[in-house]
Amino acid sequence: MSHPTGRFQRVLGTPELILFGLAYMVPLTVFTTYGVVTDLTGGHLPGAYVLTLAAMLFTAYSYGRMVIAHPYAGSAYTYTQKAFGAHVGFLAGWSLLLDYVFLPMINYLVIGIFLEAQWPAVPAWVWILVSIAIVTGLNVLGIKMVSRMNLVLVGAQVVFIVVFVGTSVVHLAGSGTPSLVAPFFGSGAQFSTLASGAAILCLSFLGFDAISTLSEEARDARRTIPRAIWQVTLYGGLLFIALAWVGHLVFPDPSGFTDVDAAATDVMRVAGGAFLVSFFTAAYVAGCFASAMASQASVARILFAMGRDGVLPRAVFGRLHARYRTPALAILVVGATSLTALVISLSLAAAMISFGALVAFSMVNLSVVKHYLVDEGRRGGAALLRYGVVPVIGFALTAWLWTSLSATTFKVGLTWFAVGLVYLAVITRGFKQRPPVLDLSEDAADDAEGDVPEQSTTHTA
Repeated sequence: MSHPTGRFQRVLGTPELILFGLAYMVPLTVFTTYGVVTDLTGGHLPGAYVLTLAAMLFTAYSYGRMVIAHPYAGSAYTYTQKAFGAHVGFLAGWSLLLDYVFLPMINYLVIGIFLEAQWPAVPAWVWILVSIAIVTGLNVLGIKMVSRMNLVLVGAQVVFIVVFVGTSVVHLAGSGTPSLVAPFFGSGAQFSTLASGAAILCLSFLGFDAISTLSEEARDARRTIPRAIWQVTLYGGLLFIALAWVGHLVFPDPSGFTDVDAAATDVMRVAGGAFLVSFFTAAYVAGCFASAMASQASVARILFAMGRDGVLPRAVFGRLHARYRTPALAILVVGATSLTALVISLSLAAAMISFGALVAFSMVNLSVVKHYLVDEGRRGGAALLRYGVVPVIGFALTAWLWTSLSATTFKVGLTWFAVGLVYLAVITRGFKQRPPVLDLSEDAADDAEGDVPEQSTTHTA
């Protein structure tokens, strides 16, 4: 049973939010594109990660500022809507769906590929179906259940990381001392190739964006969400850099990869033999499962925010389950959509995610400037630095990443954007009307006073 009004349960503190973000990012995701970016950068993957982290920290700051202004579910959709109006907000949210809808698909695809390789008698589609069913069920039961599972799955990855670093140190101790700085900006490093690598690696940082979708389930969201966003971005980025650095020290010559797409396997085999290869497979699948849970939870809340606004059908997307206080119908829709993982290619899913992510990053940076400097009229040197210079740098760095995307990414992304534009034209009668917008001012006042009633009233503009 579900109903259109009511509130999420505020059960998440900063530790749970950080764990959610790390689960979404997948600490071992550094090995997903390890060979591809290593080959692209001429053996300088850690250097590309340094550039990516620098760019993402500025955007993470902007997300934190907008959470303080609008601590509601919806992420970039909500922030853009409040800053630039309902039409632009819808298009930002529509583009963001590319990121959230297709990320679970990638996780399910990888789970099927790795487990079929481990147990060839069971086809990949079976593993995909089982994974979708389990993840969807856990998400319906509640975000607290997802948080508990994330603790176990992220813990498995942490154990693997410790073992990987330990075996790598043992290997390096018996093979001579390599150059410690060469993997960053050593001989042959070119800024253009590092930038191209950084454009791919920015997708590793989507966990901080996902945290913002939990604003209505976090305790003291204006304080805990920005803190968690910043810490996940920083700690996750440093972990990616460290793992890439160790991997390059163990296997410094990218031309020696057996298969660029499976280069991580070569690194593991050199560092720890067959045992580490098997351990890596198990830990990586666990990481993909955790990311699937987190990403499905996030997209369901984006859909809930759009459904609650009336932009999407409210009867399906704008309802919370009466018992579990989760957007159950939206979660089931995402689970059904994820069945596309049975037929879609990994490259196409990745292309769609790239486009959606960078649209969201760009609009959130611009929303900070619009909200604080234009709408609120903040003045003074400190305000110009915090709400002008920093987000503009974040936008510029994001725009720079746009220039490194492939033609396929733009074709797929712009096609999706065009479909959203047509849908928006239909629901607004040729842009003559505003899309429905939820007035959350009463909710905000209730939150500020610490009064969290069982139900709230929905208003449309």
